[in-house]
Amino acid sequence: MPLITCLDLEGVLVPEVWIAVADKTGISELRRTTRDEPDYDKLMRGRLAILDRHGLRLKDIQDVIVTLRPLDGALTFLDELRAKTQVIILSDTFYQFAEPLMRQLAWPTLFCNELVVEASGRVADYRLRIPDGKRRAVASLKALNFSVHAAGDSYNDTTMLSEANRGVLFRCPDAVAREFPQFRRTETYADLMDALLA
Repeated sequence: MPLITCLDLEGVLVPEVWIAVADKTGISELRRTTRDEPDYDKLMRGRLAILDRHGLRLKDIQDVIVTLRPLDGALTFLDELRAKTQVIILSDTFYQFAEPLMRQLAWPTLFCNELVVEASGRVADYRLRIPDGKRRAVASLKALNFSVHAAGDSYNDTTMLSEANRGVLFRCPDAVAREFPQFRRTETYADLMDALLA
């Protein structure tokens, strides 16, 4: 059975976008991510309210994103992984955020979500491509007779990891590792490669 590997994006290959925005703007509330909050809708509603409160627009976020670089070793890891298996990035980021990051990663296939942006640049809402998209993408690939291995770092990755034939945690918070001990926990790209492909 052919293998496809599915990877989360932020925290696995690139820095957390919202943490970078928090650091740039000094708005500490934006440091909260899916590593802290299991309820993605609650997290995003909170983020949208914070953006409104501080008058931040899409361009303000994009201006931070263009300064970000892949995590140390991420591109080498991704290139080596792509030489051995097909790779799809399954992320809860947004197409309006992703382009500078995808360019630096040599344009991997990305499934993610979309922001609803007003003409003024205000981020009015967000739109999931499909509910529970990470898990459903893995289930669909399995239905196409692929074996699927997956890696992520956050609560929003755990349904994907559970659905996959093999799920691996990478540099996850201790709380996530404690709640999901069934997944191997890895800290380095060498360990992650071994866990995904051994």
